[in-house]
Amino acid sequence: MAGFRIGRGRDNNRTPQQPPRQQPYASQQPPQAPYGRQPYPPAGPPPQQQWPQQGAAGHGEPEYFDPYGQQQHAPQPPYGQGGGGGHGGYTNDNPGHTQVFAVGEDPYGQGATYQAGAGAAAPAGPRLPWKELLSGIVTRPGQTFLQMRDYAVWGPALIVTFLYGLLAVFGLDEARKDVINATLSKAVPIVLSAGVAFLICGLLLGAVTHTLARQLGGDGAWQPTVGLSMLVMSLTDAPRLLFAMFLGGDNGLVQVLGWATWVAAGFLFTSLISKSHDLPWPKALGASAIQLIALLSIIKLGTI
Repeated sequence: MAGFRIGRGRDNNRTPQQPPRQQPYASQQPPQAPYGRQPYPPAGPPPQQQWPQQGAAGHGEPEYFDPYGQQQHAPQPPYGQGGGGGHGGYTNDNPGHTQVFAVGEDPYGQGATYQAGAGAAAPAGPRLPWKELLSGIVTRPGQTFLQMRDYAVWGPALIVTFLYGLLAVFGLDEARKDVINATLSKAVPIVLSAGVAFLICGLLLGAVTHTLARQLGGDGAWQPTVGLSMLVMSLTDAPRLLFAMFLGGDNGLVQVLGWATWVAAGFLFTSLISKSHDLPWPKALGASAIQLIALLSIIKLGTI
């Protein structure tokens, strides 16, 4: 019975245990990363990290690579405000990592873009008083036009042009005779009408010149352009008008002054458009061509 019990024990019917089979050598090796890159992390959960005491690496303790981003790091400063610029403890210079840029950042700096009509060139100085403005147009036109390119000059422009129109009647032979022979009640409306007519003419011609300048690529504002063009029209014809009031339009001196002042007006108009609209002289002269032809037909040819 004892032998029987020993031969029929509980474990006699179980299959004999077999030693575990080893995997091939190639399957035990972790996958190799391409040359020049960091090795792939092993499969399975991340290893327990061993951190040095007091923020310094311990003696003989290796530093671990954390592929799962579970390391506890100190807060990183925002991008562009110092620090290594890394993300999650990685530096942007490591292979396989890409530096992150914020949308809308300009790594090359904020560059100013030229836009027509935006007043690209800043004024060369403060607004000139009306006396310095009138004298500057004659003595230093380039500097005056550049300095006043962003300032409206409606006050001096309207007053000077209206006064010029009042006196222009006496520079025309036929109109002067009508005013002199008419009674006071009739002469005053004629003179006032001439002043208003020259005022409207100056506004329209200045607007045409400004429109042409903008179509040719200019960037100036319309108020300074129109106001300054009215001043140029009135001031350049003042010498001829002064002699024509006493000598008549058929006088030889008046005719010479008429052509000379017309050429001077062309020079000033071209300088005005060039400085106010940032245009080269050929385009500036082309923008002023209609106004020059109109002045020649209305004023110069009417007296010569």
